[in-house]
Amino acid sequence: MQKLDPRARKVKILATTGPASRDPDMLRRLFKAGADAFRVNMSHGDHATHAETIRAIRALEKEFARPITVFCDLQGPKLRVGEFKDGQAVIRHSGHFTLDRNPEPGDETRVHLPHPELFGLLEKGQRLLINDGKIRLRVIKADESEILCSAEVGGVISNRKGVNVPDAEVPIPALTEKDRKDLAFAVEQGADWIGLSFVQRPEDLAEARKLMGGHGALCAKIEKPMAVRRLDEIVELADGIMVARGDLGVELEPQEVPPLQKKIVNKARTAGKPVIVATQMLESMIESPAPTRAEVSDVANAVYDGADAVMLSAETAAGEWPEEAVTIMDKIATQVERDDAYIERVRFLETPPDRTTADALAHACMTIADTVAIEAVTVFTGTGSTARRVARERPSVPMLVLTPSMATARRVALLWGAHAVVTKDIGSFEEMIAKGKRMALRHGFGRAGSKLIALAGVPFGTPGSTNLLHVVTLVGNELEKHEG
Repeated sequence: MQKLDPRARKVKILATTGPASRDPDMLRRLFKAGADAFRVNMSHGDHATHAETIRAIRALEKEFARPITVFCDLQGPKLRVGEFKDGQAVIRHSGHFTLDRNPEPGDETRVHLPHPELFGLLEKGQRLLINDGKIRLRVIKADESEILCSAEVGGVISNRKGVNVPDAEVPIPALTEKDRKDLAFAVEQGADWIGLSFVQRPEDLAEARKLMGGHGALCAKIEKPMAVRRLDEIVELADGIMVARGDLGVELEPQEVPPLQKKIVNKARTAGKPVIVATQMLESMIESPAPTRAEVSDVANAVYDGADAVMLSAETAAGEWPEEAVTIMDKIATQVERDDAYIERVRFLETPPDRTTADALAHACMTIADTVAIEAVTVFTGTGSTARRVARERPSVPMLVLTPSMATARRVALLWGAHAVVTKDIGSFEEMIAKGKRMALRHGFGRAGSKLIALAGVPFGTPGSTNLLHVVTLVGNELEKHEG
């Protein structure tokens, strides 16, 4: 078993696995370079390949004795056009183009749209965006059999290109038949987080939650304007939020995305739910060994906003420089967090505690750490709820999360500032203090003379009972006495 030093960095890095990174050796290199969690994209690959990847990640856990998050991301209900006689066609700028229910191959004037739910739904003036918005159509008229459009932006259209409908709530479930099979596989594999794609309404979370059967945590991916309109309800029902800027950037004007990203991050943080900023963060590193200055600023801004995690997509899944992409993201986040103004910046957002003892104590952790020379906050938790409360306050010191549950440890490994350790449950106040000190010394969270905050609930093992805060001082020989 190798020992890996605790991350100095509080924001987490979520790296997507794929052909460029699923090899066990590359996964190890990405983890050592700074990846804290791995995303398995269910849109690509088969279950056998994904199972092999997850086994390799779990092997890393044993090798380094550190919980690692597995995030299985469902594909969701992607709308697509049909096929063309020659595999593609050219839609003329300002010309007319029809999407219809005729399954015959299309041409430059029409194509089959195999989604009957869209017919009779769309209205004059609404937009259809094809191939990630490269083709922009405006509805002239629509009925139960065809949708006649004007091409505001034409171009080459080919078989099975994706369709975005930004101006209407499409009456399709968030889970397709493929998603249900993929979700069952993810639960069977012990995935720690499930990413639900193309959420439009709070109700979309209900079916996924039911199928998960209490296993793992549910992350709502915000990539539809309709989801933004009901953001408060979605944040309340989800366990975490992802700012999925890919489709969000297609369906909105580009200038609308940055302020919306900040709004979503703030909503999630206020609710104490982990939030991930994703898509195109270091896009140029798919082919280049170094990012652009704009990409560096983009990552830095997400860190300054207080996101729990930043995500790499194709950069690590299929890019030519996966290890370098993780390394530079780690360097950017670490440099930002060294900024004297960083903690002040992430606290621009006020996160007033709820009127509960647990929230009041979590808030007190932050103020004590600001006042006294504290090395870390030690949190004893069974479910991870206490850790989320502390993380919401964005304390100036790291958080050592001690839990008897491996499932909880893996989930909180995606949480801002959290270093999770699986340890036996505690039965008394004295045992809690002694174990907290030992674990802090063993895992590098202080030395002789260092002060720690210990946060827990009495009676021990009772979920939601956080009611105890204690400041302790480490003694150098405590670890040796115990191990001797």
